[in-house]
Amino acid sequence: MRLWNYFPICILVSTLQTSFAVLYDHYEDLPSIQFDFIVIGGGTAGNVIANRLTEDSDINVLVIESGPSNLHVLNSIVPYFAFSLEHTMYDWNFTTIPQSSLDGRIIPFPKGHILGGCSSINGMFYTRGSSSDFDRFARVTGDEGWSWDNIQKYIHRNERWTPPADNHNTTGQFNPDVHGFNGINAVSLSGFPHSIDSRVIQTTSQLSEEFPFNLDTNSGNPLGVGWIQFTIDDGKRSSSATSYLGPNFIMRPNLHVLLHTRVTRLIETPSSTKLAKPLIRTVEFTDENTREPRVNLTASKEVILSAGTVGTPQILLNSGIGDAADLTALGINPIVNLPDVGKNLSDQAALASSCVNTNATLRAEFLEEWKKDKSGPFVASQSTHVGWLRLPPNSSIFDVTDDPSSGENSPHYELFFVDGGFGPTPGAGHFISVGMIVVSPASRGTISLHSSDPFDPPIIDPRYLTSEFDIFALREAVKSSRRFLAAPAWKDYVIGPAGDIANATTDELLDTFIRQNAGSPAHPVGTAAMSAKNASFGVVDPDLQAKGIMGLRIVDASVMPFITAGHTQAPVYIIAERAADMIKEKWNLQ
Repeated sequence: MRLWNYFPICILVSTLQTSFAVLYDHYEDLPSIQFDFIVIGGGTAGNVIANRLTEDSDINVLVIESGPSNLHVLNSIVPYFAFSLEHTMYDWNFTTIPQSSLDGRIIPFPKGHILGGCSSINGMFYTRGSSSDFDRFARVTGDEGWSWDNIQKYIHRNERWTPPADNHNTTGQFNPDVHGFNGINAVSLSGFPHSIDSRVIQTTSQLSEEFPFNLDTNSGNPLGVGWIQFTIDDGKRSSSATSYLGPNFIMRPNLHVLLHTRVTRLIETPSSTKLAKPLIRTVEFTDENTREPRVNLTASKEVILSAGTVGTPQILLNSGIGDAADLTALGINPIVNLPDVGKNLSDQAALASSCVNTNATLRAEFLEEWKKDKSGPFVASQSTHVGWLRLPPNSSIFDVTDDPSSGENSPHYELFFVDGGFGPTPGAGHFISVGMIVVSPASRGTISLHSSDPFDPPIIDPRYLTSEFDIFALREAVKSSRRFLAAPAWKDYVIGPAGDIANATTDELLDTFIRQNAGSPAHPVGTAAMSAKNASFGVVDPDLQAKGIMGLRIVDASVMPFITAGHTQAPVYIIAERAADMIKEKWNLQ
């Protein structure tokens, strides 16, 4: 997820190192070998695939990443600087087209352009979603392997529960029975206490009916308020680059990572025998900066497309895989008619509000404290608690629309509480802020092409708040946050709401405020959605192989048919771990 205007320290280069890697900057530097698998995108999912496949020493894997290395990038390493890489060279710097339901505003759409992808620039929230989310995946795809019970082993393979940086007693802050301790990617609680922590917990007692305490919101039953879990390791970000490509793995002689390289197209691969489906195992790519020459490379087994919810449909469409009529209109020769490529874009709508409080925060020496011994507030996010909440079942919105959530244990919206101001804080003062996100949105959008030029940014149209449900849920989230901060625990601490939202005292005024201020938390999914094996819709089968194509598999957030009710990092790791198993099973790998 993203926040707005986080603490504006931007120090981009440091002598600190988060992983040790032999990485290639130029195609010419690669060894002259046959690659069994080519992974497009060294992001959250792609690095999982690369790690797991190269566990078999006989298998050679090439990862092609458009962005630079994550090494030495301090703003990616320091947890407190989590969002400071947006609008830099480490961000794709995408924007949406004007959003009609957001007063025609163009919305920033951050995506990681760095090894590790979004896991190197995101807010590090580790939230799995609800059991109903995965059970719905299983139901829609006809594959019980995607059910909550059956993905537990992949949760444990991914997760390495880690003590927080300050080594405080975490009793009563999480349930160890629902976590993995021997996985690869670190997960931890906040390593720095905040002044609002006790007040949040007090509120769960004082207003327990609406805001019950939940010991562990990653148990599959997230409803309530609990302690946030983060992908943080000893006061540093744990990304797919620092974990799955960490020093224990990157030195494998069969693992190769090529940086600064843009994949432009997938190309049909000639075959000596007649095939029932197009065989696509050839990748066309070029230097990210010079954009020449175009080079083709063929995998002997599979291409795994892990370019993300924006990049994956963009590459597919540029390759002639998508709606044949749309492609023909752009002068692209259709290879496979898959009309749902780029459709079903689902992102959550987010809003931030601040209240003035009476406490000052000293920041002057925090960075030096972090550098010295990984202590102090910079080892953590500004937020330590999150609430996952549902609308009452008798809400008027359900008279006019169905419930878009996956089940009764899935939240409709999220509240997270920040000790400080974020978003455009109104002038001087000291703030407590609440982030609000519609985590089970009904609105759907699209990713499409401007032209046949693969370097032309795609058209991103999430269609935020075009569903009546979404605007209703976000409005109710604002009201919910007000009730939370009106609990006795906040007396003499919260003075009152700050900024324009203080004047939004009616539903109509609230809707106006929301449309003028809502944005993206950067959780898009769904643009290459999986469906049942013989379904006439969707882009990939339940095993994530592209429909109507041989040799091509898609593994990233784009395959989710529905967004999980939370932040999407953990579900992507889970999907990638299962995908790696399915690939290994097909090719009889160790």
